[in-house]
Amino acid sequence: MAMRWYIIHAHSGFEKKVAQSIKEQAVQHGISNMFEDVIVPTEEVVEVRRGKKTSAERKFFPGYVLVKMELTDETWHLVKTTAKVTGFLGGGGRPQPISNAEAEAIFRQVQEGIEHPKNSIIYEIGESVKVTEGPFESFIGVVEEIDDEKNRIKVAVSIFGRPTPVELEFTQVEKVA
Repeated sequence: MAMRWYIIHAHSGFEKKVAQSIKEQAVQHGISNMFEDVIVPTEEVVEVRRGKKTSAERKFFPGYVLVKMELTDETWHLVKTTAKVTGFLGGGGRPQPISNAEAEAIFRQVQEGIEHPKNSIIYEIGESVKVTEGPFESFIGVVEEIDDEKNRIKVAVSIFGRPTPVELEFTQVEKVA
């Protein structure tokens, strides 16, 4: 039989533990050759914490783990009896594999997330923000333009009673509550 990709539903927050547990159990049962890969698809995101840029990992599909395996009664039972696994995604009886095209699309998305980390904070045009650093620190302004590619934002701040556009980095502003 051929190795195919299957999606496993797990308790949210336990995806990495489930992936690790499946790998370890496969070795213990002597069937690791029937499991090619166990993956939790994640992407890098840039977060701003206390005015500092930090990288963090975010799961694409919280609560799901991808497994490339040969489906036999033994492998199916091993996955189903793993702690924190609620089952396979798909039809009732036997698990349904996803197509190679679907798996490739997921991996392309993961690769894109690694190459071009996204910002976890999303600004909207017309939203009020406070400048947290630079010459306009503590000024409050309104978002006029957003450039996700360059991680920059154009904010209209009031200087001498007139709105003046100022271009800032995402890390130099924070949302006003």
